[in-house]
Amino acid sequence: MPRKRITSLLAAGAAAVLAVTGLTVATAQAAAGCRVAYTISSQWQGGFGANVAITNLGDAVTSWRLVWSFGAGQTVTQMWNATPTQSGAQVTAVNMSYNGSIATNATVSFGFNGAWTGSNPVPTAFTLNGTACTGGVVNPTTGPPTTAPPTSAPPTSAPPTTPPPTGSLPASYRWSSSGVLISPKSDATHNIAGIKDPSVVYANGRWHVFASTANSSGYNLVYLNFTDWAQAAAATHYYLDRSPIGTGYRAAPQVFFFAPQNLWYLVYQNGNAAYSTNTDISNPNGWTAPRNFYSGMPAIIQQNIGSGYWVDMWVICDTANCYLFSSDDNGHLYRSQTTLANFPNGFDSNTVIAMQDSNRNNLFEASNVYKVQGTNLYLLLIEAIGSDGKRWFRSWTSTSIAGPWTSLANTESNPFARANNVTFSGTAWTRDISHGEMLRAGTDQTLTISPCNMRYVYQGLDPAAGGDYNSLPWRLGLLTQTNSTC
Repeated sequence: MPRKRITSLLAAGAAAVLAVTGLTVATAQAAAGCRVAYTISSQWQGGFGANVAITNLGDAVTSWRLVWSFGAGQTVTQMWNATPTQSGAQVTAVNMSYNGSIATNATVSFGFNGAWTGSNPVPTAFTLNGTACTGGVVNPTTGPPTTAPPTSAPPTSAPPTTPPPTGSLPASYRWSSSGVLISPKSDATHNIAGIKDPSVVYANGRWHVFASTANSSGYNLVYLNFTDWAQAAAATHYYLDRSPIGTGYRAAPQVFFFAPQNLWYLVYQNGNAAYSTNTDISNPNGWTAPRNFYSGMPAIIQQNIGSGYWVDMWVICDTANCYLFSSDDNGHLYRSQTTLANFPNGFDSNTVIAMQDSNRNNLFEASNVYKVQGTNLYLLLIEAIGSDGKRWFRSWTSTSIAGPWTSLANTESNPFARANNVTFSGTAWTRDISHGEMLRAGTDQTLTISPCNMRYVYQGLDPAAGGDYNSLPWRLGLLTQTNSTC
């Protein structure tokens, strides 16, 4: 199996509040009822995050429209898993294409960030599909409502104290870096030289980090979680070769919650593009055995890979389609596509070259694609090898995941992230800014990030280190943007 050649808030939470309401189905003589759980997940000066869970206690519905009014002038600034409109105090949240159906006793959830001044009281009344909610099941032919217990919401949560997305992407970037936050932890059966390729989400009050472990014999995966980045160094490392993911070559993980299936996905490379699923991100033994997105390496990659390696798979979805990106260490970025309804199947037959460069170092590996909150833009990051041999990131934007892509900050003199636009407290512990993951504004398949106060977890390396690539002492740190437009 080829090895991967290259490498690649919080205070101020508020109490949950339940508003018990009812649902009326548009069909005549249909039993109806629902329960709405409105939870303020985090709050900061002038802003807040909230989760809303609708449990259908009546007959199944195929679409939904939830309406409420704010009592103190609050406004919705960004919403995920629903489409918002607001007129004065009244807010309407409408289902997405993938979550309009709610079976009896099933739950659908969405979240949002909002702004407030003065106070932030919880809404006291909701209507669903045009009818005032009553708090139980209503059958027009049989009489008064009855109550039913709530069901649990999907295991997703809004990020902690994320400011509302009132900014934009700047044309140039400045960052400050933490010191080393996460280092390898060897045990009796794992002799780890480097920890690298991090992917991270914030869910259920904790940061969940997945990463590659590396040594001279190859790669596998590790998982850790913590409530605050100050605790990252002390977090327990769970080696995923002990889970159904198994032993052998596994590297470069990406994690996200796929809302249409109510499942967590862990994407990684195993010589193919592989994935495992889990209903509980905090259970390292809950991941399924590897399954592949492709029957084999797509022909277009075989024709262009040269002496490179097929690496660094990345999945992102919009409201209709899912896209799978990968690199070849030979100057090519590839993209495959399938429908949201067909995911994870359907990638096999339509792989294309999304971007290419005759200088393989300019488009090397470790691509990330994100939806930029509050805008119609997507942000593409690709790791390059600089003229000094050090790793750095270039960036582009587009109004579509399928491109075309417009240059943003993508030169050595104006990079997205490189040693020359990153400051350290004291001596720089790395000159490589390599394979990583943006801290997202949510957990789902849209991979949404806020343009305000961007933060990026990355792998770095002692500048004096050398030797066998797999044995290099990679460590993880955190970049924080210092020239936010917000």
